[in-house]
Amino acid sequence: MASTFKVSVLFCVLSVSVLGVFSEIPPTCNRIECPNYDIIQLGNGYEIRRYNSPVWISNSPIQDISLVQATRTGFLRLFDYIQGKNNYRKKIEMTAPVISEVSPSDGPFCKSSFVVSFFVPKENQANPPPAKDLHVQRWKNVYVAVRQFSGFVNDSNVGEEAAALKASIAGTKWLAAVEKSRKAGHASIYTVAQYNDPLEYDNRVNEIWFLFDYENEVQVQDM
Repeated sequence: MASTFKVSVLFCVLSVSVLGVFSEIPPTCNRIECPNYDIIQLGNGYEIRRYNSPVWISNSPIQDISLVQATRTGFLRLFDYIQGKNNYRKKIEMTAPVISEVSPSDGPFCKSSFVVSFFVPKENQANPPPAKDLHVQRWKNVYVAVRQFSGFVNDSNVGEEAAALKASIAGTKWLAAVEKSRKAGHASIYTVAQYNDPLEYDNRVNEIWFLFDYENEVQVQDM
């Protein structure tokens, strides 16, 4: 049963959205380890968080026209990794969320770039097992604008949810910081965070993330 749960985490097809609703933490994080964060601001339809130096094991960019297919491909590689197909032959506990960093293509029929990543548990962060075609990402403190939505992720709703997140932070300092980080090449266009097994129909939580650098903005303003 445990293996079935793990393998099926991201095999998703449908979506129902709930707008502007935030749980204190995604319910999945009561069962398995998730990265720590501080809530900086809770706004109308968005939340601003600061993640505290999380560590991820990541695929190289996957080129595909489908987020769902790219995430499935990346997750299967990561599942093999946590099952011991790494240089240390070490099994690693399942965590949440699995994230897909999205850099969209210029056209509807062109392939986009997706980096699919698994959150490394704290006990493995000092020395994550290396593995072929995977690499470690060590984030510094990073700020994230977040929008939650329920149901299942599909290739249509993620763009709609990302647009809704952008609209909700329009006119704030947060959107200005997001756009500045993108222009500097410090962030993907958006990230999709998925927390649930698709066999779970209640209390589903997915998130759209806009990552941005705000520590430097604070330092500049202080000067």
